Amino acid sequence: MIGVFGGTFDPVHYGHLRSALEVKELFGLDEVRLIPCKLPPHRDQPDATPTMRLDMLQIAIQDQSGLVVDARELNRDGPSYMVDTLQSLREDFPKHPLLLFIGSDAFEKLLSWHRWQELFDFAHVVVLIRPGYALANVDTFFLARLVVNQSELSSSLAGRVFFQPVTQLDISATAIREMIARKQSPRFLLPDGVIKYIHQNRLYQTH
Repeated sequence: MIGVFGGTFDPVHYGHLRSALEVKELFGLDEVRLIPCKLPPHRDQPDATPTMRLDMLQIAIQDQSGLVVDARELNRDGPSYMVDTLQSLREDFPKHPLLLFIGSDAFEKLLSWHRWQELFDFAHVVVLIRPGYALANVDTFFLARLVVNQSELSSSLAGRVFFQPVTQLDISATAIREMIARKQSPRFLLPDGVIKYIHQNRLYQTH
């Protein structure tokens, strides 16, 4: 099984990295592909350039096996729709179950995603939740695809919804950018190599 973990990563921080590592181990994944978004359709454009965000990701995971930086959205023109990304991954990995990992906030907005129903043609959707998270007002489309046994994800290539409690570190990329703009140290929120890169390239100096 292959995990798919998208985001702007502006900058990548330990909240992203801890979740990626944790789901790799929890689900016994072959790898987790971290996919930086080029043109996010639902939010402001990232502060750092695509190349810089890619560089920071590569620095962050250089010593961690099983985490892979995937630049396919950066190499594609137009808005970075996840359905296109999953279709591309399915072509590359026709026999592997794909697990798209999203947070509970993203799941609650999933009905607004571009061609959202087609996501399930290409992957399972795994919603990362805090322990004790209460489901509310879940659409019948998702309830019909909900599974509670993790093994059901490995027995089919796509189409299921699964909720997985994880350790969620309360770290915000927005807060990190604001901290750097105020000339405060973001150390222990993201890897030292990424902080060094940010300083060398004078990223996030103003906000």
